[in-house]
Parts: sequence; C-alpha cells; structure tokens
Amino acid sequence: MGIDLGTANTLVYVSGQGIVLQEPSVVAIDQDLKIPLAVGEEAKKMLGRTPGNVIALRPLRDGVIADFDTAELMLKTFIRRVHEGRSLVSPRIIIGIPSGVTGVERRAVIEAATQAGAREVRLIDEPIAAAIGAGLPVAEATGNMIIDIGGGTTEVAVLSLQGTVISESVRVAGDELNEAIVQYMKKVHNLVIGERTAEEIKIQVGSAYPTPEDDDVMMEVRGLHLLSGLPRTVTIKGPEIRESMSEPLSVIVEAVKRTLERTPPELAADIIDRGIMLAGGGALMKGLDTLISHETGIVTHVAADPLCCVVLGTGRVLENKQLERVFSGQSSRNM
Repeated sequence: MGIDLGTANTLVYVSGQGIVLQEPSVVAIDQDLKIPLAVGEEAKKMLGRTPGNVIALRPLRDGVIADFDTAELMLKTFIRRVHEGRSLVSPRIIIGIPSGVTGVERRAVIEAATQAGAREVRLIDEPIAAAIGAGLPVAEATGNMIIDIGGGTTEVAVLSLQGTVISESVRVAGDELNEAIVQYMKKVHNLVIGERTAEEIKIQVGSAYPTPEDDDVMMEVRGLHLLSGLPRTVTIKGPEIRESMSEPLSVIVEAVKRTLERTPPELAADIIDRGIMLAGGGALMKGLDTLISHETGIVTHVAADPLCCVVLGTGRVLENKQLERVFSGQSSRNM
C-alpha cells in the first residue's frame, strides 16, 4: 500500500488496484465522548461549522504530524476503509513525506503508521515519488527538476540516478495562499471569511500570472462584515486575488531560483533541455507554470495528474523492485 500523507489530502494506492482512496486529511471529534464522528470528506464539510463540543481538525500541518493521536486514528480509518472493514490485514506501507522533515518527524510518521496496523513502513521523499508518478526518468543519469506544491509544503528538487542531488523544502504552499486571501479580505474589504471560502476563491478566481481574461473574472463572496458584525456579500475580481497571493508565490519562486543556482552545471544543462515539472495540488493554479517560466527562463510543464503524482510514485515503487534505492531514512519492520 502506498500512501501520500498530505496536509490537505490523503491518497492511498493499493498494489494491483491503483488509487483506491482520495480524502481530505480532516478528522471531526466529539470532545465530550472523545470519539471520532467523521474522517475525510464528511469531516471537511464540518470545518468552521461545528457546535462547541465537536472539533474538526487537520492532524497534519506543514507536511508533518501536528496531532499524533488524530493522525493515527485517521490512518487507521483509511486503512480499514481500503480493506472494507477487514481488521486482520497488516499491510506493507510506503509513505511519501516532505524532504525537509527532521528525524523526529520521520519517526512520528513511522510510529503512527505502525500503530495504525502496518506490518512494515518505508518512507520516500515526496519530490522523488512525485517525479516517478509524473513519469520523469529518475533512474537515468540526467537532471530532472520537480516542484511539488502541496497544502503545507513546497518541495523543489533536482534528481538524478534515483537520488536527490539538491532539494529545498519551504513551508509555504496552498494553506499559506488561503491565509493570504483571508488577510486580504479582512484588510481591504473588512470581511471575515473562513478557510474553506478562501480555498474556493483561490480555485475559482485565483491566478499566478496576469492574462487578459483574468480582468473579467468576478466572484461574490459572503462573510461577516468587521464593522457592522453582520453578514455581507462582496464582489471580488481576479487581479486583486492575484495581488493578495503575490507574497507567498514569490517565496516559492525564490526557492526555485535558489535551487537552480546550486545545481551542478551538467544537470542544469539537462534541466534547460527538459524543462521543469510541476506537481501537487498547487500546480493546478492558473498561470503558475507561466510565472515560473517567466522568472527562470526555463520551460515549465504541469504533470498530467498533479494531485496524484506522489501516490502514483509510491505505487510504482511498490510494484518495481528496481526502484528500491529511492527510500529515505529508517524503516520499521514489525514482522
């Protein structure tokens, strides 16, 4: 079983079956009874809409486990769902994690998966998994550059011969773009909106690079007016949302430039030839490939299925013994 344990979404790949589960990484818990009420899509609908005794939370922040017990519970639920309730199954699991996490954070992931019932846990760095999932020839002696923009982290890596030559992980990604929109709406329109509304704005009218059709894109946003304290509807336009996200986007672009500056010349020549590959949910943002091409002068492509690249990569590693060298860090075997 291959798992992309993401800040925003968790995806599960089962050997021989493909991707069998794709759910938001959210758990809703009844605080009085200390029991989970919902996990995944059901729990996401509850974000910001729960009564006092129910809390909907995301156990992962910035790509790492922030709430251990909840993460373990979420993994258990997903594994059980995949196996349709059969509790005796102890799968071999490969989990994709950000390349910049510490040894302690790696152990926390292994521990959570082991407690959730895994027989053996191996870790793989997300950039390598994403590159394999996007179909890049990582086994060859050529430079491949991948940018994996998730919910909590952006991973920029140059890969060659099944290994990472240079990588940089910045904890600025989809969540920070949402937060930038929340702050902008508060500051400019005096409107308080929630995380889910900010995400809808980003998906519908957000863009990273100006295009003529952007200027006409409009959206009505409902929220609480700061001054009157009453619900209010405001109309926003594409360019102002692009402006609001410019700061976190520039952090991502700077990380790409820093990585390119440190790339050995032979590999840099390969990257100019082949271009840069964008993966992860953040790659779906309109105009992001154009922005990176404009800033670096290198052609940038978006992967065919950016959301599923990491989990497809873990699946290919599961099914292909020749890719054994890509694992990172320690593994646990509870045979």
